[in-house]
Amino acid sequence: MKTIRTIISACALLAAASMPLTASAHGDVTPQAIDTKTLPALGKEWRDENPYRGQKEAIKIGTSGYAENCARCHGLQAQSGGIAPDLRLLDRDCVDLKGDAKKQACYKETDKYFLTSIRHGKVRNGAVYMPPFEGILNQEAMWSIKAYLETVRAIK
Repeated sequence: MKTIRTIISACALLAAASMPLTASAHGDVTPQAIDTKTLPALGKEWRDENPYRGQKEAIKIGTSGYAENCARCHGLQAQSGGIAPDLRLLDRDCVDLKGDAKKQACYKETDKYFLTSIRHGKVRNGAVYMPPFEGILNQEAMWSIKAYLETVRAIK
């Protein structure tokens, strides 16, 4: 019996030693470009609010872009498993606001926060929590991801 355990332990150690020493808990985290040529071009000036809100083609592209670039950390369908913020909650506080002007101002503020986060990433105390996507994703790709996120928003 002791011999069998020794053999199993040796096999496990041998198998572990032959595995690559890379950490890949989230898979390939290299940002992937998103094809946005079917969306209206937004130009070089960065928008303050999502110009694609509710647009079917943008949501379709954003769904794919989210899956390729964001789901590894933020979870499938934006439902985080605790690694990164749950993006379904990103602008849910805006939903219940009274008055259209207040609600629109809230969405605009959230849009700015989202765009700043995705463009420049998140770094705290020198540790990268989220990579910057500016230069990899264009403005159209970023806003299409936001259009997708609005479709999976968690309502209170």
